[in-house]
Amino acid sequence: MSTESETESQAVAPDRHAALLARLWPEAGARLGAMGAVKDAASGRYEWIAPALAALLRREPAELIGRTDAEWFDTATATVLRAADQAALARNGVLSSEHRFEAGGQRHDLQVYRLAGAADEQGRRSLASVWVDQHPARQKETQLKQALEQIEQLQRANETLRRELKDQGLRDHDSGLYTRGHFEEQLRREVDLSTREHREFALVFIEIDPATEQVAALGAPAQARILEAMGRLLRGNTRAMDASCRFDEHRFSVLLSGVGLATAHSRMEGLRRQCATQIVVLEGRELGFTASMGVASFPHTAHTQDELIGACEAALAEAQRRGGNHVTLASIRFES
Repeated sequence: MSTESETESQAVAPDRHAALLARLWPEAGARLGAMGAVKDAASGRYEWIAPALAALLRREPAELIGRTDAEWFDTATATVLRAADQAALARNGVLSSEHRFEAGGQRHDLQVYRLAGAADEQGRRSLASVWVDQHPARQKETQLKQALEQIEQLQRANETLRRELKDQGLRDHDSGLYTRGHFEEQLRREVDLSTREHREFALVFIEIDPATEQVAALGAPAQARILEAMGRLLRGNTRAMDASCRFDEHRFSVLLSGVGLATAHSRMEGLRRQCATQIVVLEGRELGFTASMGVASFPHTAHTQDELIGACEAALAEAQRRGGNHVTLASIRFES
């Protein structure tokens, strides 16, 4: 059994290796810890080994002195270690290499720094090494990476929630469509863009026709269910580049970007048929509704935003005058 003084002496390198270790220790940096060793360059046998490194190998320092790596590691690991030793002997300076092996039933990931000394009077050379366990540092890196990923996920979730809350503030509660204020802002941008780029777009006003006796008898719940259905149909029949809103209590507006009068009429005619055949259920009763639609286009039926809105209202009024459940186009203006 080693005495306390013997253990202390094993922790300190012999004088003949002190200069070599002193050169290696600073170059390896602050990560070194206390896992160092010195080998005979020719035979690869340990001349000195720090207790911490011996403990990593599950041995006492005395067991390793005079032994080679081949006596403690499997053939493949010992071959790799010996090759790294030979490379360090041929190098003028510190050699760093990574090694992975199993010792005592545990996997180890180490960075090994090696430095060869000059030959002594008998021609012998020593090879000093410092072994740095990378596992704690990489474990911290993994934990840090996971923490950063969690922060990023939280930031993305917060951003999504912020957008949703902002979007909710711009939408009508009953129909789920944009509010009139937001729609008018989009309409102004579309007019400006179409004026600059000389392109067309269509504006549609839609109004739900007067309620049937059955719907009127069911009151506000039935009206709310119809508004919800109308909003769902409008969202399903518009593209991402389009915009639809609840303009007032019974009227809806649709902006069809880059669409001419004929295409807008065709699309709204399809929407009109969907409204007429849509089944809305309330308290086990089937409710039906129809809608009148007026379609105008920029710049064919109007040259300004106010003119466009006026043309659209006139077309809607004509659709209602014809008895509702109708799509009417605004008149095309012919300039002299």
